[in-house]
Amino acid sequence: MVIMPAIDMVATGINITNLRRAAGLSVKDLQDIFGFATPQAIYKWQHGTAMPTVDNLVILAAVLAVPMDRIVVVRGAMASKATA
Repeated sequence: MVIMPAIDMVATGINITNLRRAAGLSVKDLQDIFGFATPQAIYKWQHGTAMPTVDNLVILAAVLAVPMDRIVVVRGAMASKATA
């Protein structure tokens, strides 16, 4: 049996919020950096209802000065059981 890891979107959203605040950035600041017309995408990331695209995740990590694995929270581990 293989247990596949999955992204915890709510915990990832909490990370995004906390890292943004620690960096001294507002949602409006991120909106401007990404060139979004509205802040809805950022709010969705922070609430865990959507994830940034890989491209946006790379930019977010650079802006927040952290590696991507500090942003994304993964639950579950790869494990396999041999059957006898």
